[in-house]
Amino acid sequence: MYTVGIITSSDKGYAGEREDKSGAVVKEIVEANGFEVVKYIVLPDDQQMLEDEFKKMCDELKVNLVLSTGGTGFSKRDITPEATKAIIEREAPGICEAIRYFSLQITKRAMLSRAVSGIRKDTLIVNLPGSPKACTEALDFVLDDIKHGIDILLGEAKECARK
Repeated sequence: MYTVGIITSSDKGYAGEREDKSGAVVKEIVEANGFEVVKYIVLPDDQQMLEDEFKKMCDELKVNLVLSTGGTGFSKRDITPEATKAIIEREAPGICEAIRYFSLQITKRAMLSRAVSGIRKDTLIVNLPGSPKACTEALDFVLDDIKHGIDILLGEAKECARK
């Protein structure tokens, strides 16, 4: 079973002014796909707090996957990609590129996503969009391949033909 940590980046969600629907959708989808949610947290759009939580999930909880939602747009408070870049050891740009490519088939506004993905130790980190609909679409598109990526990262991948 794969383990996952979920981080929602939202000032209003953290302050209790808005329900976190995106993180809840992410949790529901990953659990339905065989992941165990080890931790799910809502944080403000604060780079240091996000960096600290990313590190905790990777280094202490040692989850296989961290999925963040929110904070990837153009707002001055949207700093999730910067927090992610600050703590990853290796980039994995193809994941977020694939999500943007897929999302562009649905809305041209997908081009405004600054989401990134990368690896810290044995953990894959993927920034997801902030809306529940976009999170659902993104995970439906990439989750099976993310599992394969985790298997490769952990040295457990079986040989398979290209799809």
